[in-house]
Amino acid sequence: MFRAVKIISYVLILLLAATSAAADAVTSKEIIWYDKDVNAQTVIHLYFFWSKKCPHCLKARPDIIQMDDDYPWLKVHSLELVDHPENIKTFVSMAETFGNDARSVPTFMFCGNLLSGYEDDTSTGRLLRSYLQACHQFAKENNPDNSMVFIIDQNESPSIDMPIFGNISSDDYSLPMLTIFIAGMDAFNPCAFFVLLFLLSMMVHSRSRGRMALIGSIFVFFSGAIYFLFMTAWLNLFIYLGELRIITLIAGCVAVLFALINIKDYFWFKKGFSLSISEHEKPKLIDRIRHLLRLDSITTVILATVILAIVANSYELLCTAGFPMVYTRILTLKSLSIESYYLYLLLYNLIYILPLLIIVVVFTIKLGSRKLSEKEGMVLKLLSGVMMLMLGSLLIVSPQLLNNIIAAAIILLLAISLTWGIIKLTNRL
Repeated sequence: MFRAVKIISYVLILLLAATSAAADAVTSKEIIWYDKDVNAQTVIHLYFFWSKKCPHCLKARPDIIQMDDDYPWLKVHSLELVDHPENIKTFVSMAETFGNDARSVPTFMFCGNLLSGYEDDTSTGRLLRSYLQACHQFAKENNPDNSMVFIIDQNESPSIDMPIFGNISSDDYSLPMLTIFIAGMDAFNPCAFFVLLFLLSMMVHSRSRGRMALIGSIFVFFSGAIYFLFMTAWLNLFIYLGELRIITLIAGCVAVLFALINIKDYFWFKKGFSLSISEHEKPKLIDRIRHLLRLDSITTVILATVILAIVANSYELLCTAGFPMVYTRILTLKSLSIESYYLYLLLYNLIYILPLLIIVVVFTIKLGSRKLSEKEGMVLKLLSGVMMLMLGSLLIVSPQLLNNIIAAAIILLLAISLTWGIIKLTNRL
């Protein structure tokens, strides 16, 4: 909601600026990238376009002010858009020189380059500083005029100091890879596996591959759709709450709590509070599955399968709440468009249903009967608990590390290694 209000406000400001003749547009010849001060020292001009209604802009502003204080050779032009519509024309006109349609803020223009978005001082801030310093060195050595562009490689990324592992360098801050990592862990969900495996096992006796493929595919599709809606609710809640640090801390603490409950289930299964489908609800699900298998009409079978998927996934929501909550909080800490948020949710859910689809295909081809054993369910809970514990802890201590693909890979490898070690140790006892 907050993001939608910001976009609407921004569009209205653009329309106002387009119809106003209050300010003259800035042409490329009028833009000052390089200059000399009274002592004939090189000066670099940084144009900082921002909005007081943009959370990422408000995060960037104190860091940009600090850069202005730190570098005597830097002149910052702070251009706010909401209260100063004349800056909109400047923004649009300057962006056009880069072939950019100026959709987002914060935006930084310097040395003939444009950089949009801001994470924090340790990532985007550090990157921007390195660009400005390199540009300043270039200007000192070449004494360029304002028609010259200093080309920067925006794929370059700084190193990160990670607890325990020290300084880690990454070539890419890959949100798609982080999405695959977290969704992949979430996909091995004992609650979802239990329902689907039981459903398919009951269908083996019918010896009908077509019927099994139809019911299994419908069940998986609607499981993914319901999960998508569930994650959409988390996403919109976090967008509405904004980037308050306390919200990230709460999300991290809840994730850690869920993780500890899942880890507990490995050591003390069916004792105390659990995030599994309750023993009280399992007979109800089994009765629904048996009723479904007795139906003859294809239309009725499809409708009953959809209802079964809705009911089963409503039972599973607590079992699966941790990963969607952590992931959507990480997502809303990014400066993305609304469309991008939903595309990432779609990618997440495609990864989530992939193991379920594989199960359906294998059962359909082999007509085999296979149930999820209690021990296998405990192992999956342990693995998801360890992974969630690490992600939740990073949300609490240092959420910016979740931007780094190397950090995400280390978390995955540590989770698998630690889970393997715990299983080996407990098997010996």
